[in-house]
Amino acid sequence: MEGDSGRGASEEVLLSGVFRLVPSLKVNCALSLTSGSELLVRRLDSAGRSSNAGSALSLSTCVGCYAFQSRSASKQPAAAYFCVVCYPFKKGWWYRGESRQKVAKTFCVLASQDAEENRHVAETWVRAIRELSAPHLEGGIHGLLPQKCQVMVLLNPRSGAGEALRLFTSQVQPMLAEASIGFHKFVTEKHNHAWDLAREEDMSKWDAMVIMAGDGLLHEVINGLMERPDWKTAIQKPLCILPGGSGNALAASLNHYASKSHVAKEELLMNCTYFLCKGLHAPMDLVSLRTASGKRLFSFLSFGWGFVSDVDITSERYRKLGSARFTVGTFQLLTSLQVYKGRLSYLPAEVQSSASNSLPPIGVNTSPSPQHPHQVSTAVHTLPQSASSLLKEDSVLEDSLLVPFEQPVPKHWTVVPEEEFVSIVGIQQSHLGTDFIIAPTAKLFDDAIHLFYVTAGISRMGMLRLFMAVEKGSQLTLNQPHVHCVPVKAFRLEPLEPKGFMTVDGEVLTCEPVQGQIHHRLARIISGS
Repeated sequence: MEGDSGRGASEEVLLSGVFRLVPSLKVNCALSLTSGSELLVRRLDSAGRSSNAGSALSLSTCVGCYAFQSRSASKQPAAAYFCVVCYPFKKGWWYRGESRQKVAKTFCVLASQDAEENRHVAETWVRAIRELSAPHLEGGIHGLLPQKCQVMVLLNPRSGAGEALRLFTSQVQPMLAEASIGFHKFVTEKHNHAWDLAREEDMSKWDAMVIMAGDGLLHEVINGLMERPDWKTAIQKPLCILPGGSGNALAASLNHYASKSHVAKEELLMNCTYFLCKGLHAPMDLVSLRTASGKRLFSFLSFGWGFVSDVDITSERYRKLGSARFTVGTFQLLTSLQVYKGRLSYLPAEVQSSASNSLPPIGVNTSPSPQHPHQVSTAVHTLPQSASSLLKEDSVLEDSLLVPFEQPVPKHWTVVPEEEFVSIVGIQQSHLGTDFIIAPTAKLFDDAIHLFYVTAGISRMGMLRLFMAVEKGSQLTLNQPHVHCVPVKAFRLEPLEPKGFMTVDGEVLTCEPVQGQIHHRLARIISGS
């Protein structure tokens, strides 16, 4: 292979050629494709000399490359074309940080009067560019969607400010076309519609499930998948969140994990759509939650009780404000800070349970039956008879760290001595909203619930400082004695009075005793790293 001078001189040139730049067709460009996954573009003068240092497209930001024939039979009928679409970070004058901006370049191949030969050259470049732009898989942890994949899109037109459908059409759909991703869109019409679709849909038709809404719709999808007879396979179907709600906690977390600067609104949507176009998916931990009344839910985000949950639910009336509704709700509730009485216990993440194997796990053997009507249920909602009859006992996911509510927590658990709290949050992700960083060190599959709780005695000013720090993820540097954060494997919360809202992934839960444990790498999510 020939060498290259200037930029990329130390890298091997895999392909090189001279093509005309579209749309003018009057400018010739020398293209070099390097082993460093760069496409070097240099404009040539009339004598065929490079007139400048040229520019480079990093193929790590390329979402699509495709070839096509001449659009007009009257102009260059033998010509073929190939187009490269990238989304590099650029600093815009309207925004302090960097955001992804589309860069598309189309080149005309007219090396021969033979249309077939020109098409072959264009397709050779397309194959090479696609190969170099594919994310690198390391360690067997990540996976990659197939090229020209088909995805199922679930969209809630009423989530957040009600802009999801417009944003999907104007921003997401064009990017999917650039990445050659086919889709079928389902617009949800009622509460738990996505739950039913996820439980009943033929998953073999789709390479991934895309949720264009807030976090609540993904909660429905995950729990629908976990109710299927084939849940072990179904929950491994890659999921994708495109922020269309007001909280958008998982989308903000994924952006954070990819080491990208803080963005919100349409910039965050572009980043998450970019992740989908690149097709990289990673494992994601889920938490199995059980209530004393027999309900079972699976959570990808958080469980909460107290101040944070009350803000989330009571601010729903301001959903048209987008993420600003949480700020409004916070100031409203700070005027009358409430205390919630309960018992909190947990299994610290660093504690290895020597007795875990001897404990009877909640799962198969504790499923309800006519003979044992008071035992804990493993189902979230009552399944249709056809689905329930297909579930076999040995297919139920066991909670090996939990014991029935009528039993005390194991001796190696920690029991919090205080019984008066202002707020309790168990979170698996870094963010609880686009501007709400509860657990800045959390990861997608770190095998831990980050238990964040605030005990009674904190002042209103202390809570205000805390929430200002949470916007930056610096709350643990406050040295506030009432604020605690500990990574745990499991927890149990027993309210001593039915006060305030309990939430799971932002959805309301009846205030009652609840316990949960982490399940490592149970699901898969489209991510940036």
